[in-house]
Amino acid sequence: MRRLKDMMDMVALKRQGLSERQIARRLGMSRKTVHKYLEDPGAIERGRRPVERESKLDPYEGNLRAWLKEDPEYKATWIYDHLRPMGYAGGYDLVKVKVHELKEESQRIAYMRFETEPGGQAQVDFGEFQVVREDGTVGKYYLFSMILGYSRKIYAEFIEHCDLPTFLDCHIRAFAFFGGVPGEILYDRMRNVYIGRVAGKSMFNATVQGFAVHYGFTPRVAPAYAAWVKGKVERPFAFIREGFWRGYGFTCIETANRDLREWLAMKDERVHGTTHEVVRVRFERELPYLQPMPLRPFDTSCRVYRKVHKDCTVRFEGNSYVVAHTLVGKSIVLRVKDNIIRVFADNLHIVTYEIPEGRGHLVQDKRFYEALRKDRLMNARKYHHGRPAKGRAKLTISPVKPRYDMDVQIRPISDYDHAVECTL
Repeated sequence: MRRLKDMMDMVALKRQGLSERQIARRLGMSRKTVHKYLEDPGAIERGRRPVERESKLDPYEGNLRAWLKEDPEYKATWIYDHLRPMGYAGGYDLVKVKVHELKEESQRIAYMRFETEPGGQAQVDFGEFQVVREDGTVGKYYLFSMILGYSRKIYAEFIEHCDLPTFLDCHIRAFAFFGGVPGEILYDRMRNVYIGRVAGKSMFNATVQGFAVHYGFTPRVAPAYAAWVKGKVERPFAFIREGFWRGYGFTCIETANRDLREWLAMKDERVHGTTHEVVRVRFERELPYLQPMPLRPFDTSCRVYRKVHKDCTVRFEGNSYVVAHTLVGKSIVLRVKDNIIRVFADNLHIVTYEIPEGRGHLVQDKRFYEALRKDRLMNARKYHHGRPAKGRAKLTISPVKPRYDMDVQIRPISDYDHAVECTL
């Protein structure tokens, strides 16, 4: 197809009064071509119609599709070798091109654009970042990120551990930052969040479920191997890595979080590439749709269930902790966070202990054993009310202490022998 410039030159020369033969000689083309485009200028845009030619491979296209449907890993060489006995007379290159086209056609994937209503959904994920310290060692930090699906406003912070209490604490700080709670939160299949599917329903960690009920949102989980479902939160990780982290001089996690907040606040003034709106302006429209936060924050400590032993202790990570003797044999809950253990029985707080360094320690509050000593009913039950226990040795009469309370003096036999000698 002729270039548009050639067409413009033809028109200009025609206006100057040149004949079609003179124009053809001037532009170096045939007179018929000049006549064609001057008579029909639209032909230059339509171009030459492709000529459909029959291929030697056309009769065997059904075989190719059937083989590739059976096993998409079949190579063009294998298909070529099996076509030859069937009468195929063409070359291998033709087969190779056709197999490539069919494989691309079968692997082509289309996605549906997914947008949420204001306040409808947030997406959460973790990312790993490494830091080379001054002594040459490599430190590992994690980035928690929550993004609102409608406005694309991001809350992010670096943390040292990605355990469940820290994970939930990040949620609470994100809600406070946004000024409210979204209707649902979409998660990846994190092991400390998602358990699996039971009876066709997604099951989450019991603490995560209690947390969701407390703050009034619905937890959701993305399908396996479907990263595009969480694209809103996946892309900002590359956005933060390239825009903030690359070339950043890390000194400490507190400074990094402060600098990250300032950088994200600056980026809220940009026009988002997908929504084509300023992030801050779009968030101002979304804010009224967020749910209010509850009056009391959720207790994000780990819950550990233990049974109280006969020595009034519970075991946790190699140490023993004394509790009330009235709890012996009962199951209690240890709430562990920030090196502190809080003991609960039937939702009643019993005692708080600080976790010592090392193992093998007996950690106690002296009032518990003092109370055990003063419990007369417990001691009477333990010593069987002074009566001989079944299977134990019976009580005997003491040779020194009388069995009954009488004014009787017990003397040795030698005293009686001496008295007899004196009378003789």
